[in-house]
Amino acid sequence: MKAIQIKYLSPTNTKGTRIKAFTADQSYTMGYNSETDIEGNAYEAAQGLIDKMGWSSTIEGYGTLPNGDQVITLTNKWSA
Repeated sequence: MKAIQIKYLSPTNTKGTRIKAFTADQSYTMGYNSETDIEGNAYEAAQGLIDKMGWSSTIEGYGTLPNGDQVITLTNKWSA
């Protein structure tokens, strides 16, 4: 099973709030969507990474790690 870690990035002097989806070797960062909650943003960021990488997997689950980051699990039907 593949997993995508999701991290909330606080705003800086030059960038707004962002959400970063990443694996050990790939990442995708998007602006925070204030029209949804943190879980919705996590799903959007994960889907962005899936699309960027051209994976055929789908999102299977969602959870939170002890450090506060979210994690999205994917189906086993993924390809790179």
